[in-house]
Formats: sequence, structure tokens, C-alpha cells
Amino acid sequence: METLNRTVVPDFFLKGFSAYPALEHLLFPLCSAMYLVTLLGNIAIVVVSVLDVHLHTPMYFFLSNLSILDICYTSSFTPLMLVHFLSTQKTISFIGCAVQMCLSLSTGSTECLLLAIMAYDRYLAICWPLQYPVLMNRQLCVLLVGAAWAFSLLKSVTETVIAMKLPFCGHHVISHFTCEILAVLKLACGDTLVSEAFLLAGSILLLPMPLTLICLSYTLILVSILRVPSAAGCRKALSTCSAHLTVVVLFYGAVIYVYMKPKNKEAHVSDEVFTVLYAVVTPMLNPVIYSLRNKEVKEAARKVWKRNWTSR
Repeated sequence: METLNRTVVPDFFLKGFSAYPALEHLLFPLCSAMYLVTLLGNIAIVVVSVLDVHLHTPMYFFLSNLSILDICYTSSFTPLMLVHFLSTQKTISFIGCAVQMCLSLSTGSTECLLLAIMAYDRYLAICWPLQYPVLMNRQLCVLLVGAAWAFSLLKSVTETVIAMKLPFCGHHVISHFTCEILAVLKLACGDTLVSEAFLLAGSILLLPMPLTLICLSYTLILVSILRVPSAAGCRKALSTCSAHLTVVVLFYGAVIYVYMKPKNKEAHVSDEVFTVLYAVVTPMLNPVIYSLRNKEVKEAARKVWKRNWTSR
């Protein structure tokens, strides 16, 4: 009978903020508004980048992919999280948990790689401006983004399959608002060594290595900018990468805070609230940062709006 119980596919209970119903009712309108802004803002970035021919450049091709990633990432957990804020039945099926885990792992991993690719793109644009159109051609852009998506998906599917094939016995309460892989692994009663080894290898590939490339790219960019004789030239060079650098600091700062804390630190509700807000706020701020700090995006948005409005 014990063996049979281990093989039954369970439903999981997402604990989230079940102990704080007042906090759930407070977070519901806040997260709903931020999710709506995330969808509208990122969809607008993609539409403007596609419709305005002046934005058919590598920088905005990468930016469109970043917006698509943000939409997929937040949509993988936010709608269900909002439902759970107002419901006492906070369950998710085994298959639903696996899909949610894979999507969040895949989109988060792809964003790590994409931010490194965007930093490399800014390095080529500023340090090698004459050779830039040849070095960063359309084929290379598609190849880099395709490789990032494919590698992240393969890695995430592998990690998800290994984690979800483990036997789950006892309670099925996930101490999280989503099927985060580390929270799910805590429920496994089998050997998690293989799964943890894959996670460690993936973390090394997707956190220190891309961050090192980003730091190296911006160090070389800074050296190149300091060689520009005019102040106007310095400002122009800085303006082309300031938005991306802001997004990098925001994304990696939040990830490091959430995932690099000491494991023996006692969990507090404030940490869980921060995790919810960072997961919803970061994708929302990306299009805001790029639109407010980029004249090309604002001008393209005005042109697209005016063209669509006058054509009616």
C-alpha cells in the first residue's frame, strides 16, 4: 500500500499567503494592476518595434524578445496567483505544476542570456560602430536569440522532468505562491542529488557567466566612452545603453536578493511579499524604463498611434 501511495500523482497546495488573508486582499488589486500594465506595456513595445521600420535594428529586435519573455514569465503564474488570492482552494494539478515550473524556469533562464546578448550588442555598437552592421547582422541576431531560447527550454525541460519524476509522499503543501522548483524539491522523499546537481550547473551557466560578460562589456564601453573627446559624444554613447544597464541592475539585484540569501535564514512574510512584487514589478518596469529613457521608442510610438488614428 505504501508503494502505491508513492506512485499516485498528487495535486499540490500552494500555500502562498494563506495565513494572511488580509494581505492577500491587499495584494490582489495591486498585483492585478501591475499585471495589466505589464501586458499593455510589453505588447506596446513589440507592436511599435514591428510596425516602425526605423526600429528594425538589432537593439529593438532583442528588446522585443525581452518583452515577449516578460509576458510569458508573468503569465505563467500571475493569473493563477490572483485567483488564489481570493480563493480558499489553492490547489494546482501535477501537470499544471510541471508546466508552470518549466515555463518560469525557461523564461527566466532565457532572460539571463538575453541580457548578456544585449550587453554584447551595445559593446559592438559603441566600440566598433563602423563594423557594427556587419558584425551584428540579422542572421547573427536570430541565431543568438534562437540559441538562448532553445538552450533554456532544453535545460528547463530536463530540470522539470527530473524533479517531477521524484516520489512525493506525505503532505503536498508547497510553501510558495508558484511551483518554484526548490520549493517543490522539499516535498520529495527520494534522492534529490541529481536534480540539485542540474540546478547548480544551470545556475553557474546562467548567473555568474552572463553577469561576467555583462560587466566586461560595460567595462569596455566605459573605457571607450572616456576616450570620446566631446561631452555630447559621451552623452550619446551613454544614452544608448543606460536603459539596458538599468534593467540589468534591477533584474540581477532582485534575483541575487531572492536566491542568494543564506539558506539557514528563517523565512519571513516580508521576504515572500518581496518575491511576489519583484516577480510582477520587474517585468512591468522594463517597458517603462525603455520608453521613458529612449527618444526613439517614444517617437515611434507617436508615429504608430498617429498613423493608426488618421487611417480610421
